[in-house]
Amino acid sequence: MSDSTSPLLLSQSDSITESKQLPSRPPSLDEIIEQCIGDFSWVQFLQAFLVSFAWVFDAQQTFISVFTDAEPSWHCNNKLGNDSCNSVSNICQLSKNTWSWDFPVHTSIISEWGLECSSSLVKGLPASSFFMGCLAGGFILATLADSSLGRKNMLFLSCLMMSVSSLLTIFSPNVWIYSFLRFINGFGRATIGTCAIVLSSELVGKKWRGQVGTIGFFCFTLGFLSLPAIAYANRGSSWRTLYFWTSMPTLFYSMLIPFFVRESPRWLFVQGRTEEAVLIIKSIALTNQNITRTSFSNLCFQRETWNVDLYSAIKILLEKKWAFRRLSAAMVAGFGIGMVYYGMPLGLGNLSFNLYLSVTLNALSELPSSMITFFIIGRLNRRSSLLGFTTLSGICSVMCVVAGKVSTMLQIGLELVSFFSACTSFGLILIYTLELFPTCVRNSAISMLRQAVVLGGAISPVLVAAGRKNGFLTFGVFGLVIGICGLFAVCLPETRGRRISDTMDEEEYKERVAFACDN
Repeated sequence: MSDSTSPLLLSQSDSITESKQLPSRPPSLDEIIEQCIGDFSWVQFLQAFLVSFAWVFDAQQTFISVFTDAEPSWHCNNKLGNDSCNSVSNICQLSKNTWSWDFPVHTSIISEWGLECSSSLVKGLPASSFFMGCLAGGFILATLADSSLGRKNMLFLSCLMMSVSSLLTIFSPNVWIYSFLRFINGFGRATIGTCAIVLSSELVGKKWRGQVGTIGFFCFTLGFLSLPAIAYANRGSSWRTLYFWTSMPTLFYSMLIPFFVRESPRWLFVQGRTEEAVLIIKSIALTNQNITRTSFSNLCFQRETWNVDLYSAIKILLEKKWAFRRLSAAMVAGFGIGMVYYGMPLGLGNLSFNLYLSVTLNALSELPSSMITFFIIGRLNRRSSLLGFTTLSGICSVMCVVAGKVSTMLQIGLELVSFFSACTSFGLILIYTLELFPTCVRNSAISMLRQAVVLGGAISPVLVAAGRKNGFLTFGVFGLVIGICGLFAVCLPETRGRRISDTMDEEEYKERVAFACDN
């Protein structure tokens, strides 16, 4: 590619270093947007918060099965003279009239539909269906936010689909319909987190990009934390009540998106919709500047030579060697993180600890995780931080198996540290991936990463079921997988303090410049 068409998105020090080799260039799209709207303002904060609030409902639907699909406790009907019942721990070995549930049968799908003696595959089918729906939705909807729909419309469609399917779940007559609706719910939910973090980060400048990305993690924590509160307030009520109280707010939020959320000006400009991009930049500018289309007339920015259709973004990610290398390493690390991040809460029922309290403690552990991510994202290297937290999570998860034989408190303590580290790793790798890929494929790249994370989550229910008899098959495998997969972070380049690119050509140019500087 000739110098006249090569994009430039370098820091001041990089420009000085390369001044003898490359001619000076006009400001890039990233620089012009920052000049117009500034790094960060209260308008940008409100937009980022409104978009990130979708994570609240994402968290609720992700972990709702911890309560709705839980296997309730039971007791023997000793008044009937069934003393032999007390010596049996498996209710499937008892006749139906010798035992009873501690709560009404409609508190869980297990007790309402008589699944207590069904296979682990049937019991885990709803949770697995949800994650399989996430996988299918991620693959099918992955690039729509980068191509035809955009970030805003994709966020609206996903929230609407998730809320409607959750509302319909209330009317499920059996586990098969219930599992199907959970699949649809996961299908719609698949792109919410991706659209939210990409859209919120593209509305601010480089300095605040990492911090804004953590707003979504705080909102996810809020949603996760609200679940045990709602479940405890409705204990003894039907599991359908939990779906009702989580679906209605989501439906209301979906109706607000078309009216109050702005599309990403970066995405609009990449799509050639400059007039719309300028209007949005004007609306969020710090001052009433005279911004016109001519502000972009001398922009050193080249349109991609490939068409941004439904799957071209994924295709180009696989064809470009540097992009494929980055995406592969990020997805392997994401797979291990996802297994622990989604599997740990599902496995809490295997511990000898109060379910409501353990879920609450896990949800609370996301708060310091989000705080640490917020403060270290601008201070520490992404690569070393990710490597450190995945290693810590793996060690503590494996130690949970041994600690369970010593002390319940020690076991739950190690589980919390492992989950906390996995949460921090999840936040780090999302922001890391956001910075590794340009605007034109960023949403697709993060979607692929989340697919790997969800794949790890889809496998975790099987391990949780197997871990009811052998604890190592749950927490031991969790620890080994996240520890090994986290090592792939060493294959990724450091992105701390670097400006994000808008096209593949621009990112390739920066990589060549970095290679030239290293040599």
